Amino acid sequence: MTMPFYVSPEQFLQDKAEYAKKGISRGRSIAVLEVVEGILLVADNSSHALHKISEIYDRVAFAGVGKYSEFENLRKAGIRYADLKGFMYSREDVTGRSLANAYSELLGNAFSQEMKPMEVEILLADLGTEDRPNEIYRISFDGSIFDESLVSVVGGRSDQLKTFLKERVRPGVTLREGLSLVRSGFLEQNENGHPVMNIEAAILERSASGRCFRRFSPEEVSRLLSTDP
Repeated sequence: MTMPFYVSPEQFLQDKAEYAKKGISRGRSIAVLEVVEGILLVADNSSHALHKISEIYDRVAFAGVGKYSEFENLRKAGIRYADLKGFMYSREDVTGRSLANAYSELLGNAFSQEMKPMEVEILLADLGTEDRPNEIYRISFDGSIFDESLVSVVGGRSDQLKTFLKERVRPGVTLREGLSLVRSGFLEQNENGHPVMNIEAAILERSASGRCFRRFSPEEVSRLLSTDP
């Protein structure tokens, strides 16, 4: 008589967590940091066509690392959620916190109920107003939400990059300074010393009215990273 194969629930969840972490660790890093001009989002992205950083709503931006098809589906789900909530209630009701809770539920259900968890980790940035501060949320593959401030990082070797930035980023850093620090961090965490091929960058711009998201072109990134003021 063949005995049924048994895996304890704890071991099953641990195996799924290791599987998800392994997929995420292969992704290049993304950093989000608060700057004088707003909230800066920067990704080490080898592709010019596939974006890791996107707009979700008027004052909310999304960044994802891991399996592209999975975080792209999450991005679209977030846009649908934000549009519906903004239409049914008001645009001011669409916040980073409400989106983070929605993403937490999606990722948590996938992790606990599906055989294969999502191999993704995402960041949400919500540009504050005079009445409320900036909000930055990191949502893990299992639905865990981390409320971050000043700096947040996801992706491969994220702990090393976060430590590098935490030691150097202070309140009042400018856009140019922040972008340069993240680029230095990308180079520092690169074990083989290969150059960063493509930096994808965007900002939630404090001076903008209405939609605050602005993506930088490669030429703008190069100009901001130049040594000339």
